[in-house]
Amino acid sequence: MSATDVYRQNHDVAEPRFGFWRRSYAMLVKEFIQLRRDRVSFAMIVMIPVMQLLLFGYAINTTPRNLPTAVLLQEDSDLARSILKALENTSYFRFTREVHDVAEFDDLLKSGKVLFGVEIPRGFERAVRRGDHPALLVAADATDPVAAGSALSALGTVVQTALEHDLFIGDPPSLPFEIRAHARYNPAASSRLNIVPGLVGTILTMTMLIFTALSVTREVERGTMESLLSMPIKPIEVMFGKIIPYVLVGFVQATLIVGIGVLLFGVPILGSLLTLALLSTLFITTNLSIGYTFSTIVQNQLQAMQLSMMFFLPSILLSGFMFPFMGMPVWAQYIGEGLPLTHYIRIVRAIMLKGATIQNLQYDTIALIALMLLAMTIAVTRFRRTLD
Repeated sequence: MSATDVYRQNHDVAEPRFGFWRRSYAMLVKEFIQLRRDRVSFAMIVMIPVMQLLLFGYAINTTPRNLPTAVLLQEDSDLARSILKALENTSYFRFTREVHDVAEFDDLLKSGKVLFGVEIPRGFERAVRRGDHPALLVAADATDPVAAGSALSALGTVVQTALEHDLFIGDPPSLPFEIRAHARYNPAASSRLNIVPGLVGTILTMTMLIFTALSVTREVERGTMESLLSMPIKPIEVMFGKIIPYVLVGFVQATLIVGIGVLLFGVPILGSLLTLALLSTLFITTNLSIGYTFSTIVQNQLQAMQLSMMFFLPSILLSGFMFPFMGMPVWAQYIGEGLPLTHYIRIVRAIMLKGATIQNLQYDTIALIALMLLAMTIAVTRFRRTLD
């Protein structure tokens, strides 16, 4: 029995008419006023479903088209050009690079700058005319089986349809050359090899953002911020003091995830462990810097959690972890390039599955450094205002 009911029973006070509904209405009004004052929470209520709808409706595409492709054209003949045009007309392939040797061909695939490579060997047209049935090589980066699978499965039939009037010979008609599709780095199209490396970045993004997004707001809510502000300490020192412990925590997390992936799921590590460790530390520091920036923007821990989730949602959708990055429209790819997870997923898949070196990963490494410095600059600037 509540204190109000005891009071009424002892003093014989009658229940006001419609008292229950009046009190409930007063609480309802009070909650709406509080929600209106908490603008961050209100923005999350509106923005999260809108963001999900827009991203799934416009940005996500499970059958990607116009995938970047390199061509190693060892002879410039009419037949070779016709085949390349037929491949481009399938809408799966978009030729962005023309290379001149096999080393450059392999480097583009290993660095992730292209998803496919087409090699037309020297003497190809002459071999076709002699009836030797030469081979045309199509190499695919199969670290993302969804992106490569649909193009490879449609490769033979689409090219045959496109060239049937010019090249088909015999009775019944057949294509006078062979198309050899080579799925590199993940020939069995195993989903484990694709998902486990991506999970390293996804889990680190979620935990590192939340850890540091709560750091400054926790100080405010516990009343220890005043003591921190009274100390002779610089903003950059505060940030380093809060970030460095979590760098070690994140490194332990990454080691645990990679270790489980290797031991239980058979994911290989073909590249350098030192390179993977260094770039993982860079990625962890970048996420911690972004989380620290969030903690200087919001006013309490609830808002810090909400803002972290707001950042995490587009990260998992636009980074290439769940859906093919190259299948998204250009505007979505630009947004994805501004997310640390996009670059780290490319890095960790390239090192573990392709044996890529730091030279192959220069672009994504520089992008992570730039994002880290930008986040640190914003965080220190905002925290300096708090100190002032």
